[in-house]
Amino acid sequence: MKMLTKHASKVPAVTLGFWIIKILCTTLGETGGDAVTMTWNFGYLLGSVFFLMMLIVLVVFQTKAEKYHPWLYWATIIASTTAGTTMADFFDRSLGIGYTGGSLILVSCVLVTLLVWKWAAGTISVDTVTTPKVEIFYWIAITFSQTLGTALGDWMADTNDFGYLKAALVFGAALLVLVALYYWTSISHVWLFWTAFILTRPLGATIGDFLDKPIAHGGLNISRPMASLVLMVAVGLLIATLPQKATQARVGYAS
Repeated sequence: MKMLTKHASKVPAVTLGFWIIKILCTTLGETGGDAVTMTWNFGYLLGSVFFLMMLIVLVVFQTKAEKYHPWLYWATIIASTTAGTTMADFFDRSLGIGYTGGSLILVSCVLVTLLVWKWAAGTISVDTVTTPKVEIFYWIAITFSQTLGTALGDWMADTNDFGYLKAALVFGAALLVLVALYYWTSISHVWLFWTAFILTRPLGATIGDFLDKPIAHGGLNISRPMASLVLMVAVGLLIATLPQKATQARVGYAS
């Protein structure tokens, strides 16, 4: 028999506000990553190193924190999505793996991370992110999913000639299907969450590309730094105004 107790998790409750901020952060990750690597000519390798180091530092602070801090959490998410942008571009373009190959490799990385996490902790529910060990699995899974999302967005928009706007509509429609599955089927909500978490990344990536790519390539040709600044302000305003509560975790103990 097991007794269930409640503990405050160090990640936010999954609400509509959570998903709105998440999509804006992934869009910011695309425009911000491209601003550093392309507009400011850092290149994919140096940009990846820079954002990966920033991500590691923030994850350390996140795991050492005793409770959920909205600004710290979302800063770490932004670092993971910008690192995902630059790393995906480095592997897909600089190393010549290609969007299809990169997507397949990263899908495998995400699945392996989630399966190992489930084997080690018994569940991959975000409601259990209360210990450093689980947090490490959480942030590894998030970073792989953010990197995968970039590759998926580029694969859909470029390889299949959908263009950025059509690709964004495809990923948006896929998210609506997940919402329907959440409310009207018995499919595991945990796996639906991770599927949605992954798909919000290519949605944000294709929206970001649509905003800042040249008009000749199907974009609006908005300045990457300016788009990133606007998105950053929008994220900050939402964090400050929307309710930001930690999800309540249920942890079992053998009696």
